[in-house]
Amino acid sequence: MSNKNKRTELYELGEFRLIDRLTDPFKKNQPTTIMGVGDDAAVIDAGNKHIVITTDLLLEGIHFDLTYFPLKHLGYKSVVVNLSDVYAMNATPTQITVSLGISKRLCVEDLEEFYAGVKLACEKYNVDLVGGDTSASMTGFTISVTAIGEAPKGKLVFRSGAKVNDLICVTGNLGAAYMGLQLLEREKKIFQSTSGTKPDLTGHEYILERMLKPEAQVGLLTQLNEKGIKPTSMIDISDGLSSELLHICKNSKVGCRVYLEKIPIDQEASNMAAEFGIEPTIAALNGGEDYELLFTVPLNNLEKVSSIKGISVIGHITDENAGAYLVPENGDDIKIVAQGWNSLKKE
Repeated sequence: MSNKNKRTELYELGEFRLIDRLTDPFKKNQPTTIMGVGDDAAVIDAGNKHIVITTDLLLEGIHFDLTYFPLKHLGYKSVVVNLSDVYAMNATPTQITVSLGISKRLCVEDLEEFYAGVKLACEKYNVDLVGGDTSASMTGFTISVTAIGEAPKGKLVFRSGAKVNDLICVTGNLGAAYMGLQLLEREKKIFQSTSGTKPDLTGHEYILERMLKPEAQVGLLTQLNEKGIKPTSMIDISDGLSSELLHICKNSKVGCRVYLEKIPIDQEASNMAAEFGIEPTIAALNGGEDYELLFTVPLNNLEKVSSIKGISVIGHITDENAGAYLVPENGDDIKIVAQGWNSLKKE
């Protein structure tokens, strides 16, 4: 059968294999293009420094639900998720553009509320809004943010630099955003099915904030730089720890061992996971939207990196032939499988 008659469904490939398939035929034509598709951001040579560029598309009904997502929080998050990609390159964000597809159910005041969140993020992270576009949308609210950043030559960190025996580290804790989402979805269903019922979100402020108003991890990255620690590889955790580990392994051509008991999980997230009957480590491995940093450092940096509060050493890099595995306290090693966020999965 001719390939022209073959139909491959999107879910058969998934997001990342689809990107690889669509972009593989493209070759670099410009000498200033240092990094194209395949990392947290593209990299362009700008003489005495490198410019990084990244973009994210957020769609109503896929990435956010306006039933429970305040527009100001949505504006803030739309910026932060892009800045996180810039920081994951060990670069400093400088400008953003914001383009919107606007449905008729939104009014001017709604958009002003959204842009108030954009402004708050710009002020906090010291970036400028320098452009964008607007259009009508027939399919709900659509948001596209592009972030631009810069770094001195020699400072950038890619996914491809991990070496055997490097330590695997993460900032903050994992799984809280996913548990915040589960709580919001549960309360939404109760609200819609039971007349007069109000959502009960009391006592869950942390996991809700992690979902609705995440922060980029610039503070911990600054501490690494101040201690003279340059990661050998780095990526932000947007699709779940398991997926991001495999990205580093694939790009660096290495394997890994990650110890389950070392994965940092907040107590509030752990409690909510128990309430839902979810194993907390599953939420950490596959939940996504934590926007923490996953990175590797040489073994001789163990003492320095361990001294930074908020950074956990969770494993080490191995030879590629050893594969990528989770190591439980008891029992056999578990092969790491990418089960994080996949917008193209089969229904």
